[in-house]
Amino acid sequence: MYADAQGRIAIASAFNKAIKEGKITGSVVLGRDHHDVSGTDSPYRETSNIYDGSKYTADMAIQNVIGDSFRGATWVSIHNGGGVGWGEVINGGFGMLLDGSDDAQRRLESMLHWDVNNGIARRAWARNDEALFAIKRAMEQEPKLKVTIPNKVDWEGIE
Repeated sequence: MYADAQGRIAIASAFNKAIKEGKITGSVVLGRDHHDVSGTDSPYRETSNIYDGSKYTADMAIQNVIGDSFRGATWVSIHNGGGVGWGEVINGGFGMLLDGSDDAQRRLESMLHWDVNNGIARRAWARNDEALFAIKRAMEQEPKLKVTIPNKVDWEGIE
């Protein structure tokens, strides 16, 4: 489920539907602190597989929480630390209230789609093979998603 927007949306939708149908009494909050495909810029863990030198920037976590906020998250957070220590990582998190409403359904679809694919795109731009595969698959599944695919350099041809 780490890099599967459709799976996450399906799980959140099932919670929202159960609330709407009265199978769950009250609301449910989905939340993510940071350990996720999009939530952490940590050159020693989550972004260690970014090979273009940009693993030491904090762009992904910042872009992610801004995008989450505009797409329907109930709250977002930017924080420092994590398991690698203060000053070594930037984390972005979110919380989303599911109340069984059609609006909650719209927000969860929009926000979770962004939340996952933002991180996959970031890794794809850094030429990570698995991320390139995953973002191409995501664009096939959602035609409105357009991500620029990088060209890989044939270093043998340059030398």
